[in-house]
Amino acid sequence: EIVGPHRLVAARTDLIREGQGSNTVRLIVDGLACRYKSLDNGSRQIVAYLVPGDFCDLNVFLLRAMDHSIATISACTVVDIPRHRIVEMTNRVELTRALWWVTLVDEGTLREWLLNVGQRPALKRLAHLFCELYFRMQAVGLVVNDSYVLPLTQIDMADSIGLSPVHVNRCLQQLREMGFVTFK
Repeated sequence: EIVGPHRLVAARTDLIREGQGSNTVRLIVDGLACRYKSLDNGSRQIVAYLVPGDFCDLNVFLLRAMDHSIATISACTVVDIPRHRIVEMTNRVELTRALWWVTLVDEGTLREWLLNVGQRPALKRLAHLFCELYFRMQAVGLVVNDSYVLPLTQIDMADSIGLSPVHVNRCLQQLREMGFVTFK
């Protein structure tokens, strides 16, 4: 058995904090989580979203401590995989290749996020976030009739795309008026 028992984690709960070490790697089975960095003033920058099937902290077993925090956005079902199981997995070429692929996809997504925050105008930043999450949710079977559940607040969106919540609200209104998004 590669994974341990599933556990339910409440929404808005830290799974691991920056500076902590761990003997397990977390896997999101259900729900939405995020990676984030905190500033001394209490503000945060969300740097990634984690959907079902995503490893939260695959690199933690190589590092002594996390360089970012991971929190649930919605209630999540999480599995903790012991460090020794990850090491055992790397003894199989196919699994090692899959773990490398996961890392490369994460890095590619991070590059898009950097481009998003650094160069895209506000409306496109938000649209890009919605599109990314649409395709990622679709890949794991969570898109039904071209829609998906997105339990993000406007503050979460602002923390993801480097805007104020007020600016995010204006962008959401524009996207609605343009007919690009519908909220229920």
